[in-house]
Amino acid sequence: MANSSGTSGVRLDDSFRAVPTLYLTFLSIWFVSACSWTAYTFRNRHSQQCNKLQWTLTSVPLMKALQLMLSFLFWYPCYNFQACSLWMSFGVYVTGVLFQTAAFVSFLLISHGYCIMCERLSLNERRTTAALACVFYLTLVGHKASVPYFTVLLLLNYFISFYVIFHHISQNLLVLREQLSFIENEDVHTMHDAVYKKYTMFKKFQGAMQIVATAEIVICMNMDTSSENYWIRLLIREWVQLCIFLYIGWIFRSQDLAPHFSVMPATKCEGETLVPPIYSIEMDAATFKEFSSHEWHIGVPTSNSHYESSKDEVLVIIQHPCAQRSSRKLDFCSHNTECFVVSDPHTDSYSNPVEQH
Repeated sequence: MANSSGTSGVRLDDSFRAVPTLYLTFLSIWFVSACSWTAYTFRNRHSQQCNKLQWTLTSVPLMKALQLMLSFLFWYPCYNFQACSLWMSFGVYVTGVLFQTAAFVSFLLISHGYCIMCERLSLNERRTTAALACVFYLTLVGHKASVPYFTVLLLLNYFISFYVIFHHISQNLLVLREQLSFIENEDVHTMHDAVYKKYTMFKKFQGAMQIVATAEIVICMNMDTSSENYWIRLLIREWVQLCIFLYIGWIFRSQDLAPHFSVMPATKCEGETLVPPIYSIEMDAATFKEFSSHEWHIGVPTSNSHYESSKDEVLVIIQHPCAQRSSRKLDFCSHNTECFVVSDPHTDSYSNPVEQH
């Protein structure tokens, strides 16, 4: 390897000839993907409630692009000029660990239903996610540094992490199936498209996670560290990572989601999860003005006590009469609550106020 001055004097064999080119190619692809994802997310930042999830996922392609850039800057002079930088190799090592950790945290957030089943994670979910991320980061550092027994610890961590991910995905799918059944039985068609959209997103994500788990098992089983065909193993690994993240990014991209997709609780609660019914109340501007000064405020539970059962809470969501069709509306509810969307009949949303977002 190289010293800190950047001179090695050891010539690499021809099996590494294609490595700089591969890193440059994948760097271009990931960089374009990261810029496109960021620009598209920023352009649609007001279109949906779960835009926070897209901003969180932005860290993954950006971190990967940084890792590939440092990898190219290390391999190109190392192969062509026999000048391998120790500091550059350390940067590749650190960014590689951070990329895998960021991807792992993103998988955990999605499996918990962040911005899909709830606006934010509960305190216990945040603590569990942070703890698993820290353990994953430390075991990955020890494994890449060839510390004894850390390979076993990493495999154990993978097993626990994927168990948590698949467990939460299964729970969310079960809840969504129950909600779809409830919608069909109670004839609440206004929520069907939103719930079914969430269900299909989790089903696709579950399939993607199965591919990720299989790929990680294959990588752990392949202990070949020889220089022969190194570029082929690199090509396969990078293509698999790119395809997986392109697929997941396509599933959770910023888009025009189904109506009422953003009707979700602030945090998930224990117990049965029901679909909140949505009603429409029409009133003229004068009545609306008087109603806006009522003790019921926008998005505030009518229950006077925080200790009362959430089943008796009613959330009031009000569309201001002066708001335009393109304006952003407050649209969120808690479990087992009734959600009223109040709209002025003189606005353009009079015809069907609850169908607008």
